[in-house]
Amino acid sequence: MKTAPVADQRVPRWLGIRRRLAHSIKLRMVLVFLVLAAAMTLVFVTGAQKAFSLGWREAARPLLMDYVDRLAADVSPPGTTAPPSTDQARAITERLPLTVDIAGPVVNWRSHLDQKQPPWRQGDDSTNHWNDDKTWDRLVRRTTADGHTIEFGINEAVLERRPRLLGVALAAVLLLTLLAWLYVRRLLRPLDAIGEGARRFGAGDFSQPIALRNPQRPDELGELAATLNTMGDDIRQMLDAKRALLLAISHELRSPLTRARLHAELLPETGDVDAQRGALLRDLQEMANLISDLLESERLAGRHASLHREPVALPVLAHEVLVELQARYPRAAAVRVCADASFPVLTLDAARMRLMLRNLLDNALRHGSDAPQWPEVHLSVGEEGATVTVRDHGPGVPDADLPRLAEPFSRPDAARTRAQGGVGLGLHLCKLVALAHGGTVTLENAKPGLAVTVVLPMHL
Repeated sequence: MKTAPVADQRVPRWLGIRRRLAHSIKLRMVLVFLVLAAAMTLVFVTGAQKAFSLGWREAARPLLMDYVDRLAADVSPPGTTAPPSTDQARAITERLPLTVDIAGPVVNWRSHLDQKQPPWRQGDDSTNHWNDDKTWDRLVRRTTADGHTIEFGINEAVLERRPRLLGVALAAVLLLTLLAWLYVRRLLRPLDAIGEGARRFGAGDFSQPIALRNPQRPDELGELAATLNTMGDDIRQMLDAKRALLLAISHELRSPLTRARLHAELLPETGDVDAQRGALLRDLQEMANLISDLLESERLAGRHASLHREPVALPVLAHEVLVELQARYPRAAAVRVCADASFPVLTLDAARMRLMLRNLLDNALRHGSDAPQWPEVHLSVGEEGATVTVRDHGPGVPDADLPRLAEPFSRPDAARTRAQGGVGLGLHLCKLVALAHGGTVTLENAKPGLAVTVVLPMHL
C-alpha cells in the first residue's frame, strides 16, 4: 500500500555523506584505521626525532666532528702554510655526497655552484643562524693556518629522489587502505544478507532464510544470522498457527450461525415479532459477512493463495456491483462509472475483483452518504497498468491515519464507523486482492473525501 507522495527535499551533499558515515560500520572502521595509522605514524616520527636528537648530542655528534676534522685535514694538511687543495676537495665530493666551500685570501672555490648556500651562510656572521647552537658552527667549518675557511655541507642532488620516495610511500598507504577496506567489506558482508533477510521477514516472506557464510564455525555475525533465522521460523509458525486457528473458528461458527438464522426465519410472523426478527436477521447476516471476510483475508494472506483467472471486463463488473448495492444504498444508482474507451479486458479472478469493487463502493457510499455529490468510479489505462479509482466526497480521514487505514480492523473513528456498520476489514481485503494480482493500492485525501486507487498490471 502506498500513501500520498511527499515533496522531494534535496539534502546537501556533505550532509548525505555525514549521514552515510554515521550509519555505516564499514566506513567508520576504515576511518578508525586511517586515524590510527596517522596517529601511529605521528608518534613514531616524533619519537624517532626525539631519540635521534638526544642520541646526536650524546654519541653521534662527536663522531661526526672527528670525521669532518679528518676531511679538512685531507684538503689542507695541518702544520703546513700551503693553501687548501681544490683537487683533494673535488675528490672528496666525487666520493661522498658532500659539498665543499673554500674561502680565503688565496683560494675561493665552491664544489657545487648551482646549489644554494645554507641558511647560516646567508647574512653576516653577527646574525644568529644557528638557533643558539654554536656546536653546528664547529661541526661544519674549519679554519686553516693560512686563514682559509673550509665549510662542508650535504649535496642536495642526492635528495632529488625524495618526491619519488614520497609518492611510493603515499601509494603504499593508499594500497594498504584499499586492502583494509576490502577486508572490512568482506568481513562485514554478512550484514547485507542479514539486513535483506530482516526486511523479508518484516514483509512476511519467510520462504528464504538468511544465508550463513560458515555454518560449521560461525563468527558473531553468523550467530546473529542463525538467531534471526530461528526467530523468523518461530514467527512463521506463530502466524501459521494463528491463520489455522482463525480458519477453524470461522468454519466452526458458520454452522451455528446458519441454524440461528433458520430459527429466526421460523419465528411466527406477528407484528410484535417482525421488528425483532428483522433486527436479529440483520445481526446474523453481519456476523456471517464478517466470518466470510475473515476467511477470505486469511486465504489471500496465506503463502499458497490461488487465483482463478478468467477474462474480466471491470466496467461491466462495476455496474453489476452497483446494482447489488442498490438494496442497501439507493444512491448507488446515481454513481457514475467513467471508463476509457480503450480499457482492456483483463485476466483476473472475477470473484476477488467483485469483492474488491464491492468493498470499495460500499466504503464510498457509507462515508459519502451525507455529501452533496455522489461517489465516482474512474477506470483508465496508463504506463503503470490498469487503474481503478473510487472516490467519495465525504469528510475523509486524518492524514496521520492513512498509512494504517488498509490494515485489518483499522478504523480512524471507531464510534462513527461502528454506527455505520463497518468493522475495518473492507479496505484490508481490497489491499490483499490487489497484492494477490501483483497490483498496488494508494490511499489519499481528495479534499473532500477519500480516493482509493488500485493499479493492476495488464500483462501477467
